[in-house]
Formats: sequence, structure tokens, C-alpha cells
Amino acid sequence: MHTHPVRRRTVLGAAAATTATALAAGAGPAAAAGFGWSDDGAHYVVATGAGLVVKVSKTTGDLTSLLYKGKEYEGYGGKHSHVESGLGASTVTLRQVGATVLIGVVHGTLRHYYAVRSGLDNVYLWTDKADASVTATRFIARLRPGVFPNEGPDSWVEGADTVIEAGDVWRRADGQTRSKHYSGVRVMDYDHIGHTTGTVGLWMIRSNHEKASGGPFYRSLLRHSNELGAGLYEILHYEQSQTEPMRLGLQGPYLLAFTDGGAPDPALFPAHHDTSWVDPLGIPGWVGAAGRGRVAGVGLKGMDPAHPYTIGFANADAQYWTRAAAGTGAFSCRGMLPGTYTLTVYKGELGVHTATVTVTAGTATALHTITITGDPATAPAVWRLGDWDGTPAGFKNAALMTYAHPADVRAAAWTGNVVVDGTDVSGSVPCYLWKDVNDGLLVYFRLTAAQAAAAHTLRIGVTTAFLNGRPRVTVNDTWVSAIPSPPAQPSTRSLTTGSYRGNNHTFTYSVPASAWRTDPSRYNVLRVNVVSGSTGTGFLSPGTALDCVDLLV
Repeated sequence: MHTHPVRRRTVLGAAAATTATALAAGAGPAAAAGFGWSDDGAHYVVATGAGLVVKVSKTTGDLTSLLYKGKEYEGYGGKHSHVESGLGASTVTLRQVGATVLIGVVHGTLRHYYAVRSGLDNVYLWTDKADASVTATRFIARLRPGVFPNEGPDSWVEGADTVIEAGDVWRRADGQTRSKHYSGVRVMDYDHIGHTTGTVGLWMIRSNHEKASGGPFYRSLLRHSNELGAGLYEILHYEQSQTEPMRLGLQGPYLLAFTDGGAPDPALFPAHHDTSWVDPLGIPGWVGAAGRGRVAGVGLKGMDPAHPYTIGFANADAQYWTRAAAGTGAFSCRGMLPGTYTLTVYKGELGVHTATVTVTAGTATALHTITITGDPATAPAVWRLGDWDGTPAGFKNAALMTYAHPADVRAAAWTGNVVVDGTDVSGSVPCYLWKDVNDGLLVYFRLTAAQAAAAHTLRIGVTTAFLNGRPRVTVNDTWVSAIPSPPAQPSTRSLTTGSYRGNNHTFTYSVPASAWRTDPSRYNVLRVNVVSGSTGTGFLSPGTALDCVDLLV
């Protein structure tokens, strides 16, 4: 995410306020210099009266022009900005409600809306899906080549870089990798994403994602750029690394916001945005503040102070999340649609407690202290590699993999056999294991005579898998585990597209005492192999991402 020191200008001055008052009193469309709209035959043209003039096609509903202070920013490659890859023939209508112009787009069962407000250089958007007739849910703003710098891990040069995977992962001459997938930010960690020249910024401010899928830790396309143009995305449902079904219904507003180069006003971010101005617009499916409720929790008991905690809420219709306060675990989640939700307490990204909570419009549901009951780290271990937090953090290359390909020159060697001897050697263990790259991870460890005389449980926690890759273990070349069943995981690429996020799963292996070496001076040897009924090569062979590996007392 690219942010810069905030340099804003006042957007609702006296002239704009006067214009808004006149429109509310029933004034007609204004000239392009002031706030208002016109019809040029092919487009609805809306001017903010500040610096932005917007055009929307009357036949497709595409956003075809973003003219800001006399300069055009929209469009590349013969395409415009739109839902998914463009809806095609649609019914497009316009109406003005006071100081807001609302444009509606209907395409089959899908409805999409643009709003422009007097004196504000923003475009507000909503998308409403009634079914899966449009398979993905995204809006892409396509921006002209050269208007913003071509920089960042999600940028590349098609005329110079080399494609190394699936047409969307590129290697530069210096060996670093680039892809539109490599924005590297979880949805809960950003409010806006964009491009800036330092004097002009164009930002996508995300919605609250209540109708999106994937949860708070989902990573997806946010922006991209190359010499042919640039893009900004609002992704609500995308199959890449997806763990949840599509949610349906009205989502928004999300915004395209121009600034003088700095970050957008935080008052526009989902947690702070006052959307009371939307209530009179009559958008079907819109639920204002009065129709929403809140959940507040006193705190969490049994927290690990080394990890952040997140409280998630989800049902088939909506999802929300909020951060728990460090130390106490107190939390509050506002603006929720009425309904019954599964509440999940996440330690890092690992679900460690679940409950059910009901939200009622206009009221706050109060919860007493929640005692965490499902943290696997509370079990005493002979040794442990990594930590039970639902992520590969602490393992080799883990941080890099959210914004680079495993073949990137910056990645350390994917080999990593380790000796467990009283110090933390997790950083030598590769975060990902593949059948065709680094199969057969070896872990050497000693056991006391008493430990070797007993059976032990070995646990391997994973965060996702590709092509049903899962671990089979061998101890001292004599005891071999059964091949475990594959847990449900996304069917698309993940390990090479910047996401370790799938469905956390723990494999457990009951290792009998007969498998251990009885001489305390000799190392036991654990070998971890990736098995799968599917095949692939290199970094697209069956693989899995590690969360934690431990041997219980």
C-alpha cells in the first residue's frame, strides 16, 4: 500500500455549499464548471463542481472518463472501468437527489450504482448481486498509461520482463518477481490503496466488505501497473485462494477518491464513514445506521501476549471483524446487519474459540469475558518449530512470500533440515514444502530415556495446500505414518500468488514408543514428505504451507 503525508484541500467551500442549496431547492442541471449533470447522447456527464468530471456510458454502465483538473486519467487498452470485465448491454438511469447525482446500472439480476456529490472529488460505488450469474465480484478502475509511476511489487514492464508463471507472474532482469497478486496486504490491514505522483493521488477506498468473502485475513488483487496502464480493484468475491462461498446482496459504498497527492481523508474509511447522506437515495437493499446493531465484549481470558487477537463474525449473508484490545481483549464491532453469527476468536490468524451471537438492529449485544478453549500452544511439547498462530511467520521466507514468487532472487534456499537442540531453529525451516522442490524435510532431535519409552503425538499445522499436498511422516526410517486425508483447501494457486491463507488444519500422528531410539545420545530423525494424488512440477507441484510442527510431551 502506498501512503504519503496528507496534504488535503477544503472540498466544501462557500461556493459549493451555495450550489448544494440551490440544487436542493430544485435547480436544474449545472454547467460543467459547477456541480450538475448533462447528457451528451452516449454518456451521462457529472461534474462535482470542484475538480472532477465523470462520464458513465448509457449503454454499458462503464465508467468511461475521470477528468480531474482538466487531465484524463481513465481507460487503457481500449477498455474502461467497470464491474468484473465489463457487463455489456445494460439499462442505465440517472436521478438527482438534492446535492447527489445517482446513476443506476441494471444488467440481468445485477445492479450497480455510482454517486457523485457536490464539491467532493469522489465517485461512490455500490454493487448488488442477487445470484452467481456474474461469477466474480470486483470493480476495476482502469487508468491511462504514464499518469502514475510504474512502481511496486504489483508492477511490471511487459516489454522487458519475463513471464515465469501462468501469464501473470513476471521476473525482472535483476531476478526479482512482480505480479498483480503481490500487493501483499490482508483486507483487515488496509483502508485504501492507490497511485500517486506526489501532487495527484487516485485511491480506491474499500467498503466494509460485509458482503465479500474470505474473512479478515484474505489477500486479493488490490492494484497493478505496467507500461500499458494501471488498475485499482475492489474485490468482493474472487476464486483465487478463496475459502468461502459468494455472499449476495448490496455492497458499498466503496470510493474512487482524488487528492492532491496525499492519502485520502480518513473520514471516508469504512470505520469512520458517515453514510447518512445515502439514506434518501432510495438504493434497494441499503440498510442505514438505524437498521444495524453492535456487539461488545468485556474481554478475553487466556490470551498469549505475544500475539494480536481478532474477533470475526460470519454467516451466509455477512461478515465482520474487529481487533481485540491488547492485554484485556475487549472488543466492539459496530454497523452489523441483524442476524445470528458464528463468532470466532483468532490468535494471529488461527481460530482458537468459537461461539454464537445474535445481533439486533438498534441495540448492542453485550458479551461477558470469553475464555479461550482451543489454543493448541497450551499443550506442553518436547520441542516446537514455529508457533501456533495460523500463519507461516517465523519460518524461512515467510514474510517475502506475500509479495514475491518463490523463485525470487531474494528468497533464501528452500532447503532446510534442522537439528532441534534447545534453541529456536524455526527460521531455518522453509515456510512452504513442495513435492518437486524440497520434499523430505529432516528434523533431528534427542529424547531422554523416559521420553523414548513412551508414545508421543506429533502435530503438523498447515495454513493451506496446493493440489492436495499434505504431510506424511517417517521416524528413524522404520515407522511410517498412514497417508492422511486431504482437508478442504482452495483449488487455485496460492503459494505462488502471495497468499498462504487457506483453511488452517492440524495433522496428528500417534508415534509408538517402538519408533524411538532408546540411546539418549543418538538423534531421532523425523522426515516430512509431501504426498498427493495429483502431479505438478516445480513450485506448481503439490505443496503446503507450515503453521507449526511440534512433538507433544
